[in-house]
Amino acid sequence: MIEYFADLHVHIGRTQSGSPVKVTASANLTFENILHEAVYRKGIDAVAIVDCASPGVLRDIAGLLEKGEMSLQPGGGLLYRDKLAVFPAVEVGVDVAQGEAHFIAYLPDHEAAAEFSRRLEGYVTNVHLSSQKARCDVRELLRLCVACGGFLVPAHAFTPHKGYYGHSASRLSEAFQPADLEAIPAVELGLSCDTVMASRIRELDGFSFLSNSDAHSLAKIAREYNRIQASSLSFESLRRALTGQEGGIVANYGLDPRLGKYHRTYCNACETHIPLRPDRLCPRCGGKDIVAGVADRLDEIADRPPSYTPSGRPPYYYQVPLEYVPGVGARTLDRLIAAFGSEMQVIHRASLEQLAEVVPLRIAQLIVAAREGRLALAEGGGGRYGRVLLDRSGASRA
Repeated sequence: MIEYFADLHVHIGRTQSGSPVKVTASANLTFENILHEAVYRKGIDAVAIVDCASPGVLRDIAGLLEKGEMSLQPGGGLLYRDKLAVFPAVEVGVDVAQGEAHFIAYLPDHEAAAEFSRRLEGYVTNVHLSSQKARCDVRELLRLCVACGGFLVPAHAFTPHKGYYGHSASRLSEAFQPADLEAIPAVELGLSCDTVMASRIRELDGFSFLSNSDAHSLAKIAREYNRIQASSLSFESLRRALTGQEGGIVANYGLDPRLGKYHRTYCNACETHIPLRPDRLCPRCGGKDIVAGVADRLDEIADRPPSYTPSGRPPYYYQVPLEYVPGVGARTLDRLIAAFGSEMQVIHRASLEQLAEVVPLRIAQLIVAAREGRLALAEGGGGRYGRVLLDRSGASRA
């Protein structure tokens, strides 16, 4: 068995030729740039790229295979420079109950992704673009995924924008039959939710939880990630790990939910956090421009109390990405990576003394405080990230 770090939700901004894929993502978020960033700056071991239905992305994959930069793995998946496992995947939206929800189809290889793309083209307006809404029900999407050898996962399941639980439904049984769930081994939590929060829904006891970045820029890769135990870096080993047939998720690493953009309910008119009411009106101004918070939405739909503590779940470690740490700008981050080899080394392993040899002591102390969960945080909501709170001396208020 091996253990590895994996971010299983990263977007493509542009193809290598410059064609748009995820129009809200950075233009430098190309396939090759993602692989280089993951290996040489982030220091993770596996990445899933979720826009592989785009013909332009498929051509980029084929080009890397032809050049020998990537190779096919036994058991599925690709391998970049013998350093990074790469899993093709596709994020798709479908209507479920109260509204559109996003799902990720994870696929075994380049050919399976190409076949999924051909089949999906009949259901979407523009298969070249990311996260297209499919004109089919969710069970048809599941059948399409399984026919191509893949498995399906609800994406950012608790967020108010196109998250299954956060926006579209309160139970999987509203859209799926019990037999369908065998091809859904996991649920992706999203940035404003953690294991304790999601475990308040009893039906999720049999599913693995994934914490992924949903990166729309190179810097956001691995802001959330998973440590996975499996027999290899292959696709089939990943599937078996998620279904509990071997190894499994050893730990989840992610933002403290308070840092997420949708943790608490927010009124855009009042520009303030508010309670979430059943009528979805602001109790202050009576307005309807409300963004439901993940924590408040869970209070509506959960069948367990907030005090519930899950047993048997892997630990969820709160991470404050280096870009969130006050004082860590682009140049400081470059110095840290040059000194320690990758962000994983800085976040997990460098001691206070080692950090202080590279950056000012105050910044080194904040990095260690972030690692140990000692930073004071202001809650996010309404599409606005939370933030680290400092006192006048520049130290965390915690």
